Amino acid sequence: MGIATAGRTAILNDMLRGLARQARQPDKVFVCPASEQDFDMTQAATLPYPIERVRGLRGSCAQRNAIIDVSKGFDVLVFFDDDFFASRDFLAEVERCFLTQPTTVAASGRVIADGIKGPGLDVAAAHAALASHESLRSGAGSVEQYNAYGCNMAVRLAAVHALNLRFDENLPLYGWLEDVDFCRRLACRGRIIKNEHMIGVHLGHKGGRSTGLRLGYSQIANPIYLWRKGTFRLDLALRQMGMNLAANFGKVLRPEPWIDRRGRVRGNVLALIDLMRGRLDPRRVLYLS
Repeated sequence: MGIATAGRTAILNDMLRGLARQARQPDKVFVCPASEQDFDMTQAATLPYPIERVRGLRGSCAQRNAIIDVSKGFDVLVFFDDDFFASRDFLAEVERCFLTQPTTVAASGRVIADGIKGPGLDVAAAHAALASHESLRSGAGSVEQYNAYGCNMAVRLAAVHALNLRFDENLPLYGWLEDVDFCRRLACRGRIIKNEHMIGVHLGHKGGRSTGLRLGYSQIANPIYLWRKGTFRLDLALRQMGMNLAANFGKVLRPEPWIDRRGRVRGNVLALIDLMRGRLDPRRVLYLS
């Protein structure tokens, strides 16, 4: 299992303790923090599974790549966001899924509550949601999807290493849409699925994320970059940008307390200007503040 983390030490600690409840324990957990302060290895001694700190450059793509680099020898690598809480049988279901479906190369589960769509959830809410769903195994099982959801994404490492595949570090910092790009490049090796029996909760915690300005720029720059690269269909890229523009401009006068709509609008405008000038580049977010 791999976890890239930044600025969420307390939530990460809760999540790691939660993994101890898994019916099928992880063989090893690799944690790649953005800085030394983001992860305290002293708690590893209290956990029932082996854990290793991995060093990598700051940014979700670079940190996940550092984890891939040290994961050779394992069959499946499960990426969790540092604020993703899984049902007790999540990893057991991942193992069953990849053993019984040899053509599957990537899978994500059913997110029963996602705080990214609102102000965010706390840990207590995550545990309550999981308690109400863990006894249920509803849904059709596995269905194909365009890409796995990056907050809980399992990948078959034989396929990843056969392609020498890595997350695109031209999508820096938060790495908006990096899961789409990674999965579409991996899709040539097999199926990308959603497994309804892999259940979890994504807190959508607002700490540790990019500023509104940077995210707003990425909302335009990243879809266009991926379309030009050939890993994001044009209709999906246009729809993604259209939804973001409509939400940001439509709510800028009365923004939600937890979203910097003004910053996102500024980022959207800067990206559109750069697009017209022919200098749009996802890496420009590194120089925005």
